[in-house]
Amino acid sequence: MTLSCNLYVDGNFEGIINSQQEVNIGKNGRIKGDIFTNRLIVQGMIEGNVNSARVEIKAGGRISGTLESSELIIEAKGVFEGNSVLKQSAQKMANQKQQIKKA
Repeated sequence: MTLSCNLYVDGNFEGIINSQQEVNIGKNGRIKGDIFTNRLIVQGMIEGNVNSARVEIKAGGRISGTLESSELIIEAKGVFEGNSVLKQSAQKMANQKQQIKKA
């Protein structure tokens, strides 16, 4: 599924979600597959890989898989099992390049 808008899932979904905006997995949401998005909010469960600029795992939310994100927030009683890869924002990368050029 490829979208240019926000998505709210409060049921079962199997496959790949690619959204340029926000994906919100509700308390009854169960995702089996990969998610590529700008912002992800998880109150339900994801089993698969996640690539998002910002990820928020709320209380009762669960991600199992590989997570690649610039910003990760896990609330109390939120669960993350797997590998986490920190990706730098485009602005941070540009700043580092500028610092290298100055040195």
